[in-house]
Amino acid sequence: MTSVHLEVAEGVGTIRLDRPPMNALDIALQDRLKELAEEATRRDDVRAVIIYGGEKVFAAGADIKEMQAMDHAAMVARSRGLQDSFTAVARIPKPVVAAVTGYALGGGCELALCADFRIAADNAKLGQPEILLGLIPGAGGTQRLSRLVGPSKAKDLIFTGRMVKAEEALTIGLVDRVVPAAEVYEQALQWAARLAQGPALALRAAKESVDAGLETDIDTGLAIERTWFAGLFATEDRERGMRSFVEEGPGKAKFL
Repeated sequence: MTSVHLEVAEGVGTIRLDRPPMNALDIALQDRLKELAEEATRRDDVRAVIIYGGEKVFAAGADIKEMQAMDHAAMVARSRGLQDSFTAVARIPKPVVAAVTGYALGGGCELALCADFRIAADNAKLGQPEILLGLIPGAGGTQRLSRLVGPSKAKDLIFTGRMVKAEEALTIGLVDRVVPAAEVYEQALQWAARLAQGPALALRAAKESVDAGLETDIDTGLAIERTWFAGLFATEDRERGMRSFVEEGPGKAKFL
C-alpha cells in the first residue's frame, strides 16, 4: 500500500503522508516521497505544494524498528538515499508549505524544515530527539535547523533531544504561524493557493536566489540574484505584471 500520495487541485499539490498511526518514515515512504517531490517539480499544474500528515500527526520520525536492524555498512549505503529524499522536497522550485499537526519529531521535523513555510497546530510538538537514541539527525537536521533558527538554538534542540511546543517553536522561528489544530490544513491551503496565483518563474527565481545565496558569499549571491533578475525581463509574466501596474495600479496583475 502506498504510504504517501500526491493530490492536485486548482494549482496546489498536497503531498499527503499516510502511514498510520504515526507516519513513521520507513525506507519505502522515503523513496516514494522523493518520487512525488520530483513529480511535483515537473508538473505544470502544480504551482505550490503542501506537505501534510493528516489531522492527528505530521510525522513522528523514522521507523525505529527498521533502523534497529541496520548495521554500519547498511546505513552507509542508505544514508545518501535518506538525505536525497528530503533534499528533493527542499529543491521543489515552487513555494512549499508544511502543515504541521501533532508530532513532528526526528525525520518529521526534518521534513518540515524542507518547506519554505511552516504552519503549526496549537497542539504541535517539534524536535530532534535522535540524541536520545545515541544518534544525530541524519536527514538534514543539523544543517537546515541551524540555518533556520541559528546554531545556538539548533544545538539546544539537538543536544538535549527535547520537544518544543508550538508557541516556543514560533518564538524561535522554527514555525511561521500557529493556528487551531482544526484549521491547519485550511490555513496552509489558503497560503499555498495565494502563492499558486503568482508568477511561477519569478517565484522560482526568488526561491532559488534566497536558497542558493545562503550557501555562498554575498558577492556570489548577488550574482545569482542579478542573473535571475535580468532573466525575468524576458518573461511574459514580467510584461503582464508591469503593464497591469501602469494601467490598473499595483497588485492587480493576473498571471498565467
